[in-house]
Amino acid sequence: MRGLDWFIARRYLASRKKGRFLSFITWIALGGITVGVTALIVVLGVMNGMQTELHEKILGSTPHVLVLEHGPSLRMGDWQEVISQVRDVEEVEAAAPFVLTKVAILRDEEYAQAADLYGVSVDDDGPAVTDMEAEIQEGMHALGPTESGLPPVILGSRLAQRVQASPGDTLLTVSLENIRTDPFGSLRPAIRQLEVTGTFTTGMYEYDISNMYAPLHVVQNLLGIEAEDQVSGLGVRVSDPWEATVIGRSIRERLGFPYFVESWITTHQSLFSALQLEKLAMGLILSLIVLVAAFNIVSTLVMVVVDRTREIGILKSMGMTDRQVLRIFILQGLSIGVIGTALGTVLGIVLSWAIDRFELITIPPDIYFIDRLPIVIDPGDVLLIIGVSMVISLLATVYPALQASRLQPVEAIRHE
Repeated sequence: MRGLDWFIARRYLASRKKGRFLSFITWIALGGITVGVTALIVVLGVMNGMQTELHEKILGSTPHVLVLEHGPSLRMGDWQEVISQVRDVEEVEAAAPFVLTKVAILRDEEYAQAADLYGVSVDDDGPAVTDMEAEIQEGMHALGPTESGLPPVILGSRLAQRVQASPGDTLLTVSLENIRTDPFGSLRPAIRQLEVTGTFTTGMYEYDISNMYAPLHVVQNLLGIEAEDQVSGLGVRVSDPWEATVIGRSIRERLGFPYFVESWITTHQSLFSALQLEKLAMGLILSLIVLVAAFNIVSTLVMVVVDRTREIGILKSMGMTDRQVLRIFILQGLSIGVIGTALGTVLGIVLSWAIDRFELITIPPDIYFIDRLPIVIDPGDVLLIIGVSMVISLLATVYPALQASRLQPVEAIRHE
């Protein structure tokens, strides 16, 4: 009898001479499920890709935890003692000092470009805190002695393009922090000449347009920090970046006042919260496509019930039970949901792969931080989409199936 249920359900899905329209609306319902599932997989893959790409770009140039000291200026004294305590924390993998300042760089007298100048250790005296510092220590970015004798500096690729600087050029760097007053009351900022020894590209527009790196002592000299035991703070890499806030709290408890910490999660919380909210909103909106397709399933099955009323009456008069009739229409609706969901899943995964593999969609990097549309397919999201689609398809069959199972044989046979 189970084979009979499926045989009749399959026949009801097929077109016949008097019911070609039923076949047409069946295709509409099937297409709605397919398009909805495809759109959900692609859009959620894009949101996952954006989050993953931003995580990698940010963590490539940003320490997991920053250790800073309270005070009127961004200064930390006796940092050697502090860093030894930080390294004693179990989850800490690496820690290193840094100096950060805002500068203006000049290529001529008519234009100045603001930038963030980072002073980092170029000595390979331990594990690097960021990927950028690791590349500097490994020599991928040259920050060694120059032929001119000027201090070296490397620039983000877009920053170098903005100021039209290439390796070997000289930049006039003006500190916006170390500003003195001369005997006549005029302001005199600290100015140094630096030689460009290379450029780097992180793929993160915000970093490539604003970041510069120089040896630690060079930036200390620019800021007038004469004591070697003074830096801006400490950068820390931990074993699990997602636990940076918790580990940072442990570091703060160990150091006590006047030190405080900032994790990369806290610093970029607004950005990732916006992405998470957008992912949720897009998922809910696109789920409406599947919901609309479910209404198409309802209308399809209702029309099948109306069109096949006499046949249902004959089947019930021959001994078919209400439960078997109910099962016929549930199988019919579920078959639409299963086929549509399967097609949508395959199309969604293939389309996502093609967009990511061939970089079919480019986006403005100055708005979205990255220059292409990345896609990461999360198996959990795919399973959730499949489950939701199947549940909606099943619920869409309930009313028409009940309507068919409650038909009385005599009234159904007499139906015109």
